[in-house]
Amino acid sequence: MYSATTRDIEVRVRPFYIEDRSDPSENRYVWGYQVTINNQSEEFVQLLSRYWHITDGTGRVEEVSGAGVVGDQPELNPGDSYQYTSGCPLSTPSGIMVGRYTMRNAKGDTFDIAIPAFSLDLPGVKRTVN
Repeated sequence: MYSATTRDIEVRVRPFYIEDRSDPSENRYVWGYQVTINNQSEEFVQLLSRYWHITDGTGRVEEVSGAGVVGDQPELNPGDSYQYTSGCPLSTPSGIMVGRYTMRNAKGDTFDIAIPAFSLDLPGVKRTVN
């Protein structure tokens, strides 16, 4: 489990390898990741957009951004949590992801919160630094 907290909003990520959607002989490796956002702040927030910086095992970088997450722009009151699962295909057996969410509070102010960097490594394989 990987975790980062910004402005009392915690983001936890649990990555996992999806063997049945991967095909190493075709250089296709697929990971899922479950994200939990805990609003531990005293204010209402809404997730507006996401940004991902994805680096594969060869150092190739892909940047992904867009509105919301999995088609949703969740609203979180103080004490609320939101959880979703998504995925990422790579052409290498390892990689790393890091990013940020852009949030808006009840006053209309926008700010970014960190998504912690997390490693994508095949189970049972020696990890490498990416």
